Amino acid sequence: MTGRPLRVLFLCTGNSARSQMAEALLNWKGKGRFHAESAGSRPADRVNPLAIETLREHHIPWSGHTPRGTDGLDRQAWDFVITVCDAAKESCPIFLGPARPTQMHWSMADPAAVEGDEATSRAAFRETFRLISQHIDQLLARPRGSGPAHRAI
Repeated sequence: MTGRPLRVLFLCTGNSARSQMAEALLNWKGKGRFHAESAGSRPADRVNPLAIETLREHHIPWSGHTPRGTDGLDRQAWDFVITVCDAAKESCPIFLGPARPTQMHWSMADPAAVEGDEATSRAAFRETFRLISQHIDQLLARPRGSGPAHRAI
């Protein structure tokens, strides 16, 4: 075991909401124990403004990056690859090599797909933030070096 931060890649379809929020939240809550990044199988043009707003409401710093694709990420060293939507789970790159990452899936609905007025949309993003936060708390509670409950997606 090294003292380096554990590298985590969050994957979603558009890399515009769930994966961006998960990246920011784990980097903040992980306090240097983790280095999170995010990408999407079909990246959107921009990060959803409600994702950024929801992070700011919870005082989570978002340095942000435009949505990016998955090209080349399968050749990087990751400790965990976590899909946060079912479509990304199906199109997740295959991570081969001697240091294969632990792959996990956190299924959650896309808050950007929720129809309704502005209050309904904001509530969907807040609920997604809550779910991501719960999953991250469970990840942080694991002793370093312990694997997740399941290895494969």
